[in-house]
Amino acid sequence: MKKLFILFLSVAAVIKLSAQANVYPAPEQKGLLYITHATIHVGNGTVIQDGTIRINNGKIEEVGTALPVPNGNVQVLDVKGKQVYPGLIQSSVELGLVEVSSVRASSDVNEIGTINPNVRSIVAYNTDSKVINTLRNNGILLANVVPGGSLITGSSTVVQLDAWNWEDAAYKMDNGIHFDMPSLLARRGGRGGFGRFGQQASGDPVERAMTQINEVKDFFREAKAYLAETDHPHENTNLKFEAVRGLFEKKQKLFIHCDIVKQMLIAVDFVKEFGFDVVIVGGSDSWMIADLLKQNNIPVILNQMHSLPTMMDDDVDQPYKTPSLLQKAGVLFAINDQDDQFRGRNLAFNAGTAAAYGLSKEEALSAITLNAAKILGIDKMTGSIEKGKDANIVVCDGDILDMRSQIITDAFIQGRKISLDDKQKQLYERYKYKYGIQ
Repeated sequence: MKKLFILFLSVAAVIKLSAQANVYPAPEQKGLLYITHATIHVGNGTVIQDGTIRINNGKIEEVGTALPVPNGNVQVLDVKGKQVYPGLIQSSVELGLVEVSSVRASSDVNEIGTINPNVRSIVAYNTDSKVINTLRNNGILLANVVPGGSLITGSSTVVQLDAWNWEDAAYKMDNGIHFDMPSLLARRGGRGGFGRFGQQASGDPVERAMTQINEVKDFFREAKAYLAETDHPHENTNLKFEAVRGLFEKKQKLFIHCDIVKQMLIAVDFVKEFGFDVVIVGGSDSWMIADLLKQNNIPVILNQMHSLPTMMDDDVDQPYKTPSLLQKAGVLFAINDQDDQFRGRNLAFNAGTAAAYGLSKEEALSAITLNAAKILGIDKMTGSIEKGKDANIVVCDGDILDMRSQIITDAFIQGRKISLDDKQKQLYERYKYKYGIQ
């Protein structure tokens, strides 16, 4: 009976979490839309004062300071005194795959096994997640949804955050394969060097990690041999080998999740042996080998800046300084937010912290817009407010990087003016009404 009761509570929680709110995706944008009298932060370092953006059928047609606004059937949004930015981009996130981590039935992020390149995050993406709208309220309009797990976890897809289903959400399908590199730090078990129940972990953890890394290399060697056999068709299709075809054809990137120098040197080996386009995700100590990363054209996604440094002898504020060091070295990098408590909402404020530790405001903005778009392979479509790109635009009272003044008033995805309502705002209004608060 007790088990049945627990099962009932779990099902009830999932139903409540997945209930559809009264926030609907916006219809397709048609006709001309003008955003006028704007301070436009283009995303590439340029700022246009008193500018105008002309949008037609979801695309940016023109950006400038002296664009005439015709009379007739056109939409005009006057944003005088406000700041206009490109939509912010989360470079690596489990958004839509995990709703409440403590409710197992609402988590669809991990797959069993260790070599799963054929797992596709997009098919598990939940467009009804209550977390999505909270990100939009902080100016985040696109996200790279990444599967979890061990070693090769699968493929990520970039989604736009205003959709009915995962097919509508997909912005760039299966853009990368993800490799979660095991730790090469000689730490045994959990706290105090012990594992669960106080038992000391057995074996050398570094040796165990190297064995796993070699397993991944062997997989790619076998995949390369399989894909090289073009003279005659294979009797049986190997789904895992086929899933990494895009890596060898340069249509996908290999995202290697790692932090310390030893791991990143192994990531460089993947570039040299297989010729992959590699991206380092995490890279907390990437500043130590910035020149080597630049030399091998390896960009970095910095995961969580509001944290302690990885190594004991690093400066306590090293995570804040790393972006400026990468900028000076010429390494392409993006700033991300993987805080489990805030679920990615602090992305802009992470960039704001970087701006306080060496980056200019516009460089920090690029790290969450155009740089992120370049790393994810979507910079021809988005990442900046430029002619020919999708109209993914955020209008803000105050500085978008400043927690005190940032108030998002309008947001557009592909020209569609999206709702900025969310579950938290609805609950706020509900209890204001209950207690008669005006």
